[in-house]
Amino acid sequence: MTPKILAFAGSAREGSFNKKLIRVAAVAAQRAGAQVTLIDLKDYPMPLMNEDLEAKEGMPEFAKKVKELMKGHDGILISTPEYNSSMPPLLKNTIDWVSRKESKEETPLIAYKEKVGAVLSASPGALGGLRSLNTLRAILSHVGVLVIPQQHALAKAHEAFNADGSIKDPKQQEAVEKIVVELVSVIKRLKVS
Repeated sequence: MTPKILAFAGSAREGSFNKKLIRVAAVAAQRAGAQVTLIDLKDYPMPLMNEDLEAKEGMPEFAKKVKELMKGHDGILISTPEYNSSMPPLLKNTIDWVSRKESKEETPLIAYKEKVGAVLSASPGALGGLRSLNTLRAILSHVGVLVIPQQHALAKAHEAFNADGSIKDPKQQEAVEKIVVELVSVIKRLKVS
């Protein structure tokens, strides 16, 4: 079976280091045998999660689109920035909207059911966004995603990329590739059993 992985960064910024990192990871996942759908959350604008808004207008159109994409994939690959020692509101808001039920009959957290995830981060700081990974990992685990133990935080991200978007340091590149290979491998093992 060919694992299907949905990949995105938790940033809307055009020059985002996490968008660069997720592109590197997406290419590595394809090389590892996965079919990858790379999206940009900037293309899926959603209002802040608000149950009053949800009750009045239902789930926003772009939240539905991301939810359908998640439902159609076996794995989730996310690269997150770090904002004040945590993940950014854009990413948390997306996860929250996608977690919502669209009808009483729908299974809770259906978009996250039986998903395998991997998390990455990039930051100009010395820790590379490491603290944001703890929050992201906890939230994904809570909604039912099996997050693999391997993760990578790319420090000094403002200096880490070549002009073509590749990672300058071969050891950093290898670390990202190993995580993605493990993600693909775990999905294959779980889907076969």
